[in-house]
Amino acid sequence: MELSDAYIASFIPERDELLMEMERFAEQNHVPIMQLAGIESLNQILRIQNPKSILEIGTAIGYSAIRMAQALPNCHIVTIERDVSRVQYAKEFIARSEVANRIQVIEGDALEVDMETLPTTFDAVFIDAAKGQYMKFFEKYASLVPSGGVLYIDNMYMHGLSDLDIKEVPRRKRTMIRNLKTFSDWIMAHPDYSSAFFPVGDGLLICLKR
Repeated sequence: MELSDAYIASFIPERDELLMEMERFAEQNHVPIMQLAGIESLNQILRIQNPKSILEIGTAIGYSAIRMAQALPNCHIVTIERDVSRVQYAKEFIARSEVANRIQVIEGDALEVDMETLPTTFDAVFIDAAKGQYMKFFEKYASLVPSGGVLYIDNMYMHGLSDLDIKEVPRRKRTMIRNLKTFSDWIMAHPDYSSAFFPVGDGLLICLKR
């Protein structure tokens, strides 16, 4: 039995004015940000893990970075975004938040960022960027996570597309969905990670490094 949207919403706390403004901005400008049920679940799991450092791949307008920083008062977040206009909005929104001093925005393609410019390790990595590139993101940045660290990957469900036969997926999105399915099969069988799929938001994959 599926839960109703109203029932799910009853468990979501109210957000501050800045976050509400960002949610409206994202909706009006078609900027993808994490669904409320997804970010609330992610933050609760992060509170349990209690990382001191997080690398985020895919800043968008800075919404999830701010949400994670608010949930983890002792955590520093480095976030990477390649879209110039989104970087600007993210910096402006983050500057207005009370967690600005703990969030660093890096402008650039995450697949091209020089690893030497980043800290040597992160307790967690959150991947929420180009879905067809998840394998490449994971392979590049997983080395920065030590044993016991966690990689979180959003949008694994892709609004239901991942659950369809590939012939039912719109042609323009088939390569992305194939890549996503290849990645999910690969990581679930990977001996170095204990991975689990959580059906919250648009689908959250959590990979614990052994």
